[in-house]
Amino acid sequence: MTKPVALITGCSSGIGQALALACLEADYQVFAAARRIETLDPLTAKGAIAIALDVNDPQQRQQCVEQIRSQAGRLDLLVNNAGYGAMGPLLDADRDTLLKQFDTNVFAPLQLVRDSADLLRTAKGLIVNIGSVSGVTTTPFSGVYCASKAALHAISDALRLELHPFGIQVLNVMPGAIASDFGNNATAAITMAETSWFKPWEKAVQARAKASQNARSTSATDFATELLGYIRNPVRPENALIGSGARSMVRLKRWLPTSILDKRLRKRFKLE
Repeated sequence: MTKPVALITGCSSGIGQALALACLEADYQVFAAARRIETLDPLTAKGAIAIALDVNDPQQRQQCVEQIRSQAGRLDLLVNNAGYGAMGPLLDADRDTLLKQFDTNVFAPLQLVRDSADLLRTAKGLIVNIGSVSGVTTTPFSGVYCASKAALHAISDALRLELHPFGIQVLNVMPGAIASDFGNNATAAITMAETSWFKPWEKAVQARAKASQNARSTSATDFATELLGYIRNPVRPENALIGSGARSMVRLKRWLPTSILDKRLRKRFKLE
């Protein structure tokens, strides 16, 4: 293949689907991955190659990489976009919740990098990890999710340093509020015991799950267009803040004294 080759995970909707469409329009050969392959029909109609991939399944990851190896022989762009958002009080987060969150948002992206490293090295490719401003500014009732994104940011930093001698670059992306199915999926993934101390705050937990879905949310298409600009520009930052509220959320963490930020968040979530 003479076109640059991209593998994008989590392409069934939202950011993944929009970025796959943007890459297709930019003349990439796109391998679009999702757990349910039938959700990829809008992308295959545009020329993408569909791959059934549960990022937590080692066999499916290997099959995915082998398919790219046989059909393309290289990988110019790997976008670790597939993610999961567990919401709820930390006291109600059992071990299974913690493992599922970190399996999907931390361990799976790293494993996919390991599985495809030789293809990325051949192409001197780019790894794009979709983190979150939540990995910088922690909010109540999303502690497990915030921790997983903070861990992904740290992994991105380490990969960027360690892979430099091999010509593989790493871009860590921290989206703000992006219009997608995240709110509905996060609401469905709320963990709260019937005997939880936080039953009186149940509406606040639900509001946190849907916090990124509001009238000011950046569209997935606009997000993908801006991200593709970073991807195609050889002079890019190590971290990209994209979307509604991304910069303001990071500024809050960097510049506000912790006591003031805590007070604001307690007030926002009625924890005074």
